[in-house]
Amino acid sequence: MSDIALNQEVEQGVYEACHIQQALGLGRSKTYEYLQEVYRTQEPFRVIKIGKLFRIPKYSFDRWLYEDSLSEVK
Repeated sequence: MSDIALNQEVEQGVYEACHIQQALGLGRSKTYEYLQEVYRTQEPFRVIKIGKLFRIPKYSFDRWLYEDSLSEVK
């Protein structure tokens, strides 16, 4: 995915599976397994599924990622 496409997705307020994969340092299949589980429970962040595509609201994912990181530092 090009930087332009990435910037467009971020500006739209959603991440794709590839962004979550990169942020969490997971492999592709583990990322999709994890997103499927999160989609089912809607925890610890929100996941939207459109057909086979996952979309993750930026605010929801970032809040989960950075709140957990900040609580570990304290």
